[in-house]
Amino acid sequence: MRQQDQGTTAGDGETEITLGLLQAVDEDSAVTQRSVAGQLGIALGLANAYLKRCVKKGLIKVKQVPPNRYAYYLTPKGFTEKSRLTAEYLSSSFNFFRRARLECGELMERCRTRGWSRIALCGTSDLGEIAVLCAREHEVELAGFVATAPTNGGAREFGGLKVAATLAELGRVDAVLLTDLKAPQATFDHLRATVPDERILAPRLLRIMRTRKQEDGV
Repeated sequence: MRQQDQGTTAGDGETEITLGLLQAVDEDSAVTQRSVAGQLGIALGLANAYLKRCVKKGLIKVKQVPPNRYAYYLTPKGFTEKSRLTAEYLSSSFNFFRRARLECGELMERCRTRGWSRIALCGTSDLGEIAVLCAREHEVELAGFVATAPTNGGAREFGGLKVAATLAELGRVDAVLLTDLKAPQATFDHLRATVPDERILAPRLLRIMRTRKQEDGV
């Protein structure tokens, strides 16, 4: 997220910068304001202003570490806000369809080269529909969708595929492609209880963290 997409609104730009800042802190507690400014393609003063705003809102905690440096950590509130902003950004981003199709295609090609021919999708969403379209261009079979919420007891379909309450209902599955836009990180964390990490595929646009770098007790 280095530059604001042409056609996005000022509100979109604010969401993108805040989300980028939270993402940078989540990935590296030793991040600096200068490095964040470089990653996001914004002025150093603007990065400083957004960082102070996030600290004031209780999204980021700052701790001084020697020698004369600072470490930044996401608070529980910060993790929640990061997930909310991710969903908001994805639903309004100007280039969402193009990026989603590209990244889903890359993941399906990875499955093909590894011999993973049968894939489940987790999360009924616009991203899920794009994944269904991508599957037609790659040598993979879609087993169906796994619901991220109760299916109210009845059989359902989405994108022409079955929506199952559990992964086991879909039979043999070689990998799971995460397509949930509402709470992708929470869904990913839930999946890893039953699916090996390397077989959970997540498009980069979902900003999934496979490891959490967080201060003890935060």
